[in-house]
Amino acid sequence: MPPPYRRRRAGKLLALIAVCRNSPLISRRRPTNGATNQQFQHHMDNKWRRIRLLGGENHNAPTLFDEMSQSFLFYFLLIIMAGAEAGVTGITSRLLRGKQDSDPIGDYANDDVVGAVSRPGDSSITAALVFSIFVAVCGSFAYGCAGGYTSPVQEEIMSDLSLSTAEYSLFGSMITVGAFTGAISSGKLSDFVGRKGAMAISDIFIAAGWISIVFSQGAWSLDIGRLLQGVGVGIILYTVPIYIAEITPKNLRGGSVFINQLMICLGISTMFFCGTVISWRVLGLIGIAPSVVQFLCLSFIPESPRYLAKIGRAEECEAVLQHLRGENVNISLEAADIEEYTNALESIPRGNAFLLFQRQYAYSLTVVLCLMIFGQLNGSTGILYYASEIFEYAGCSSSIGSVAMAIIQLPSAVVGVFVMDKSGRRPMGMISAAGCCFACIITALSFVLKDNQWSKSASPYLVLIGIVGYSVAYTLGIGGLPFLMMAEIIPLNIKGTAGGLATGVNWFSCWVVSYTFNFLLDWSSSGTFFILAGVNALVVLFIAKVVPETKGRTLEEMQESVTNFRGQA
Repeated sequence: MPPPYRRRRAGKLLALIAVCRNSPLISRRRPTNGATNQQFQHHMDNKWRRIRLLGGENHNAPTLFDEMSQSFLFYFLLIIMAGAEAGVTGITSRLLRGKQDSDPIGDYANDDVVGAVSRPGDSSITAALVFSIFVAVCGSFAYGCAGGYTSPVQEEIMSDLSLSTAEYSLFGSMITVGAFTGAISSGKLSDFVGRKGAMAISDIFIAAGWISIVFSQGAWSLDIGRLLQGVGVGIILYTVPIYIAEITPKNLRGGSVFINQLMICLGISTMFFCGTVISWRVLGLIGIAPSVVQFLCLSFIPESPRYLAKIGRAEECEAVLQHLRGENVNISLEAADIEEYTNALESIPRGNAFLLFQRQYAYSLTVVLCLMIFGQLNGSTGILYYASEIFEYAGCSSSIGSVAMAIIQLPSAVVGVFVMDKSGRRPMGMISAAGCCFACIITALSFVLKDNQWSKSASPYLVLIGIVGYSVAYTLGIGGLPFLMMAEIIPLNIKGTAGGLATGVNWFSCWVVSYTFNFLLDWSSSGTFFILAGVNALVVLFIAKVVPETKGRTLEEMQESVTNFRGQA
């Protein structure tokens, strides 16, 4: 028998040949001898166990380097493309101010494979997949631009159009009213016209809203434009994470969906920075750019393969899946899982409002709705909307604090994208909520020091640390977790109805927090943040005890585990 080090070398060589050459040793082709799915999976497990035995107990050479390098390359390309989109926005700003620049966007719409399969269950990274996700998150960038617009232009709009504080407050809040309307219809809309069709409709609403705002001469046209923006935002906030989750392989799904949160932060930061140097009307024209880019590029990306399977277009589903995974990748196992799960759904009633109250959906719906509510009640909306007032009350410069928040959100969101698929959903969610809790305690203590005249000089610095720290912790995990869970664990047959309900609950909670937060601050600044700290502590416990871990599992596996469809079929 060869010595251990030779067996390890032989195992590494065998595993690398199997990965690189698509050897029958680890081939994903389904057996043709009539074996069942369970027997096939057992067959695959035995083959990988033989590779590990040849390489020693601690062998992980076939997966570690390939998996890490693929994930890094994939997310790096998406972030570079996101930066390119932000660059286009900045270039548009300079062009409108009289400067000429070139467009940095290149052509990514092809099928060249830029990665390789790392192990069974994972899939190739293709340029088609990267481009599809990039086009989808243009909608998230549009949402961030709409959400971050009102803060930097408040004084200028009020001065130009002679608006009162009440009129401007109504203008700012109309996006919430429109978003609630768009959210409750978003699920059914995306089921009726498809994920791409829903994104196109949202782009039309958002662009129409920007045009109404840009050419406004009074308060009423501002309000109409903001309402139209809200309808589009409500649709896009549901459709984008659903589409991304349905087209990405399981080893990249978490980070890919989390790019939605990154692009929202990028849109808010873009509005904050551009709003300090250009007029509010020009800033509105810039805000149209991501919606126009997405609308024009939707023709070049495929529809969701799971949506196609749901509506009975199985052959097109397989063609799209092959297009996204790469021409040299065997997608038979993934396609068979989608087909089997879709066939099981045929025996289940289609989604409606009454179906949501069945016991089999209670767990997944409870998790998603509670995360949506907690994601707002933990103070995120109130801190975002009233950050300037919080900084000013503590004696800190509001401009410095707001810019610090805008800058610090981006790197923390980038970190969340890279680590979500490595560490898992639950650890990241608990770390994020715990960080928000700690940041709220620091902020509350700073107001205690100020109110009791114990250390007034330290209060501004503690508030700055607390609010900026909250922004970092929130974007790191809990900010995107509710939408990731919505995309992953809600069954396909009720996804339209349940997803619309969940997004509507999110926006209603957002309105409640934004309306009451200012009153809470007037009641007690320190008390408000101690309450928020308690809520975030509850979020940590809820995630630890209730939220499932979905890392490394296919959508069909997760949704079957929480509903047991195939057991009923």
